[in-house]
Amino acid sequence: MLYIICRFIWFVLFKIFVGLKGYGRDNIPKSGGFILASNHASNMDPVAIGVASARPINFMAKEELFSNKFFGFILGRVNVFPVKRGKADLSSIKEAIKRLKRGEGLLLFPQGTRRDTIELEDAKGGVGFFASKAGVPIVPTLIKGSDVSLPKGSKLPKRTGVNICFGQPIYTKPNQDYNQIAQSVISAIKQLEQAQNKSKTK
Repeated sequence: MLYIICRFIWFVLFKIFVGLKGYGRDNIPKSGGFILASNHASNMDPVAIGVASARPINFMAKEELFSNKFFGFILGRVNVFPVKRGKADLSSIKEAIKRLKRGEGLLLFPQGTRRDTIELEDAKGGVGFFASKAGVPIVPTLIKGSDVSLPKGSKLPKRTGVNICFGQPIYTKPNQDYNQIAQSVISAIKQLEQAQNKSKTK
């Protein structure tokens, strides 16, 4: 319930103050687990993608955010769970796979951290690992303009317009290499970016 309320509030705020638009929402599976795999350009990306998604999604966040019990409680109610950064966190890995197998959505950034560009060499195999272990499709997701609306170091966004595009789901094959999966996802995101750039020039 809290997730629904918060999503509605953020939806209104993003529409008014950011100019958020979503495309291809029908590419998100209507049922079953799925991964939204997106490029990462700004701190606003997780919330913006959550607002644009046709279904609720889960998020990973650094465990330090859960040090405050009240804040941690709120985060837990809006589908956020902690992860230890800089090392393999088995508990968060198991939690992510459990939620995916339960039929829920999960947001991941295949590049690992914020990047100015979308490059194949930045692909991390984690997205392939989670998709393979949970047996769920990956929806390549492009967020465009968030780095302009809320650049690094800024606290308040500008209404410059942010577009989020959801591409066709990618299904993994048995024993497929995790890095190969990640690169195919990054390639699909780049194609979404190219299509978005072409539409602007028309």
